[in-house]
Amino acid sequence: MSAIVPAFLSALLLAGAATPASAQIFWKPADYSGPAVTGMDETLGQPLPGATAEEQRAAIAWSVRSGLNVAALQCGFAPTLRTLENYNGMLRNHTAELASAFNTVSNYFKRVSKTPQLGQKALDTYGTKTYSGYSAVAAQLDFCQVAGRVGTGALFAPRGNFTAYALEKIRELRNGLVQKGEQQFHRPTPINVATPQLADKCWKKKKYSCG
Repeated sequence: MSAIVPAFLSALLLAGAATPASAQIFWKPADYSGPAVTGMDETLGQPLPGATAEEQRAAIAWSVRSGLNVAALQCGFAPTLRTLENYNGMLRNHTAELASAFNTVSNYFKRVSKTPQLGQKALDTYGTKTYSGYSAVAAQLDFCQVAGRVGTGALFAPRGNFTAYALEKIRELRNGLVQKGEQQFHRPTPINVATPQLADKCWKKKKYSCG
């Protein structure tokens, strides 16, 4: 009997070591997938009036990079999503294509602005609004989950294919900004309780009269 027990424990330990642990056992995310896009529109971020097809594709690539950058900064509470590591790896893997996308977007603002100074100002404003457009407060869990998946795919996308990948995934990344929460166990709708008025007019002879 003594020889059987150690053998059983050894087999159990080996089985546990061979099975990867789930990092998010109690989290079932919503389906945020969306269709691929061909160009920029108002639902995807900042509009670019008069932009060519190439400029719109570059803007989408830069937008996805910006969203993953925001996730790298905001999602550190869930290190298993590896949003920071995947983002840094993506930058190394797609340096040339991302630089080209930025130059194309920058040249768009130079082209449509009256002066180089106004073009630079417009580019700075565009960058700020693009970043802030990925700010997720109530939907942070949802956004980080989506960004984790999109970031992993971006990391492993073949070089030269980042823009094509961004066109495919930007809708999903943007959809992740909407809070949907846990899908396995749905919580009941919260009951709204009216806050009582406490103004002086509601009190007459120490009795509450606004109820």
